[in-house]
Amino acid sequence: MTYRPTETSFGPPFLIRVPSLLYGLLAVTAVIVVLIAEGSPPTSWLFVHVVQRGLRGFMSARVFAGCLVIGAVASLLRANMRGVRVRPDGVEYRDVVSLGIPKLRRFKWAQIDRVILDAGRHVALDLWDGTRAFLPEVSDRPSLAATLEKVAHARAIPVRGGLGLDELPDAAEFDEDESEAAS
Repeated sequence: MTYRPTETSFGPPFLIRVPSLLYGLLAVTAVIVVLIAEGSPPTSWLFVHVVQRGLRGFMSARVFAGCLVIGAVASLLRANMRGVRVRPDGVEYRDVVSLGIPKLRRFKWAQIDRVILDAGRHVALDLWDGTRAFLPEVSDRPSLAATLEKVAHARAIPVRGGLGLDELPDAAEFDEDESEAAS
């Protein structure tokens, strides 16, 4: 029976989430301004410029704030779709291509010829067909590397650039210990 790891997910880095968080903050601010404007006296600047102008315009302030909230929720969902999942049957990565089109790729453990951990910021997988797949950036790269290295060693998949999981001493240290014991 082969080693089957527990399912582990690694999300996108914080910098990728910042634009959608700012958009969400803008949407919440717009909703608060609309609510304050609707509750203010009819002669106030906020009521005149937000509520009354909104009634004469293309869309009301309430509809505009609602559109911002829907867009912000979609943006937050889109930003959180990225990441890598290490599953019992393989590796899955999710990314977003231009215009919000999601990209999902799954690699079974049998398809992976080598795990490459020294490819800069990315983790790469050499596949059985000679291609190389780069996994997207994740927030916790060291944990992803350690998880992939552990699974690769358990499944006899070669790893390049790993930290090494076995705590065996170097051959030179082993020879020195033997020579000291013999004397």
